[in-house]
Amino acid sequence: MEMQPVTPEMLKQALKEALEEALLEKRAFLRDLIEEVLEDIALSRAIQEGLESEKVSRQQIFDLLKGGDA
Repeated sequence: MEMQPVTPEMLKQALKEALEEALLEKRAFLRDLIEEVLEDIALSRAIQEGLESEKVSRQQIFDLLKGGDA
């Protein structure tokens, strides 16, 4: 039996099918992974914003938490 050479089109189609199957089978894993990445991005942005914002005293924070005026 003679083997056919693998064409770029055949390879591309096989890769597409394998990727589609993997995404369908690991949907929850992929969703969790994307969620983690988005949370890390949001945390990084919040930290950066905090580093660039005005400093406040500890007492001002507690006053705000208690519902008082700062």
